[in-house]
Amino acid sequence: MIRYTAEHFWLRLEEDGTAVAGITRHAQDTLGDIVVVDVQASGRQAENTVVGVVESVKTASDLHMPLDADIVEVNPALADNPALVNEDPMGAGWMLRLANVDAARFATLLDEAAYDALTGN
Repeated sequence: MIRYTAEHFWLRLEEDGTAVAGITRHAQDTLGDIVVVDVQASGRQAENTVVGVVESVKTASDLHMPLDADIVEVNPALADNPALVNEDPMGAGWMLRLANVDAARFATLLDEAAYDALTGN
């Protein structure tokens, strides 16, 4: 199941109980060509905490934690190939693997139809 935030993050619950997260296609389209993904945070992070930055040829944008959870992994492929975010933002371009995600809070995030309405898609 995939959910979205108004801040243009997507989250997908995995079978092992973790969630994978990254920025949406809409966000990467707005940012343009991604040249750096820098996530310095790890461990337990509160919702809306700045956990990193995404830099593009146009601008830099803070990455805000989409919900309370533990960051257990940052996509290692992005260090050498940040363009994966542009090429496949909801696949190979994922950014964070999260553990201890509150299922009730996850359920309150936007579904695809609500996110599309938000972005005008």
